[in-house]
Amino acid sequence: MAPSTKTIGIIGVGFGAQVHVPGFRSEGWDVAAICSRNREKAQKAAAEAGIASVYTNPMELIRRDDLAAVAIITPPGAHHALAIAALNAGKHVLCEKPFAMDAKQAEEMRAAAEKSGRTAMIAHEFRHTPQRAYIKQLVDDGYIGKFQLCTMELFLDRYVSAQPRALTWNAYKSEGGGLLGALGSHYIDGLRFWFGELASVTGWLAALRPDVVDAATGKIIKTETDDTFSFTMTFKNGGMATMTASFAVTPARGARIAVMGDRGTLIAEQPGPNPLEDGIVVASRDGAPLQELKTPAQYTPFTDVRDHRLMAFRLLVRDFTKGVELGSSPAPNFTDGLRCQQILDAVRESSESGRTVQL
Repeated sequence: MAPSTKTIGIIGVGFGAQVHVPGFRSEGWDVAAICSRNREKAQKAAAEAGIASVYTNPMELIRRDDLAAVAIITPPGAHHALAIAALNAGKHVLCEKPFAMDAKQAEEMRAAAEKSGRTAMIAHEFRHTPQRAYIKQLVDDGYIGKFQLCTMELFLDRYVSAQPRALTWNAYKSEGGGLLGALGSHYIDGLRFWFGELASVTGWLAALRPDVVDAATGKIIKTETDDTFSFTMTFKNGGMATMTASFAVTPARGARIAVMGDRGTLIAEQPGPNPLEDGIVVASRDGAPLQELKTPAQYTPFTDVRDHRLMAFRLLVRDFTKGVELGSSPAPNFTDGLRCQQILDAVRESSESGRTVQL
């Protein structure tokens, strides 16, 4: 059976069921199948969303000849094998971040996408949030003059509790866990989106609250991955950026981004890990007081009351759909995924060696 150009299978039921399924459907896609390693979770997600086919083996889903595309929302450790299998099977692919386990895997995934000729994109939907898109416009239009410095902070208390948190895949290096990949990758993609390619990276990773409880045994064990990171980066076009982030601090203070140039400053804040639909940019230029700028309507073309993450994701799906129709891979694509992965690798290398890594 020839696949419809807008029929997709979803591999992963967490963020996949919450955002990918409704997001793709709202943009005219038929979500024909869903997969999870846990059959009960897959069946529950399928029943709630009215999806006909349920799988526990993602390769069985990928082999279906009636699917045009596959969305991969698994832990990162599985991205490499699944993305390459899907591309080799002639499927278009939307892969969640972080892209891969390392730059070698990322390069192999990018090469497979190029060889396949299929649309291959990364779910860095933060680019489409009003704050981030408007900052891109203001920087490109020269509002702050020559870019010099960006500082970013993200402080959340997700791992602050009276008892150690439950053990999940996120505690394992082999699964690609850790805050740097989970959210740091979004911010790194944003930095590249705004300011171009990087020249050097200095990084530091830590587990400030390393204790987790294994539900199967009741024992407390130590996580292998970071809950806190910091980095300093320089750009080939000039300027530098710093970020400090943690899931292990209290009280939670959300995120704050400041972009500074020789003529002005842009500031964006948010209460949680994700930028909001009504994100505000506060700015100052040529010594004037800080003031709120009116976000252009083009960056909030609609709202989606079901989940504040859906508008940006649906805009990403629109780009993905155009790519499928035109035979292209709009940004953020697998090349962007490779570049981001190289930077993630450099942060980890710098943390281990104590040295600055040149890119």
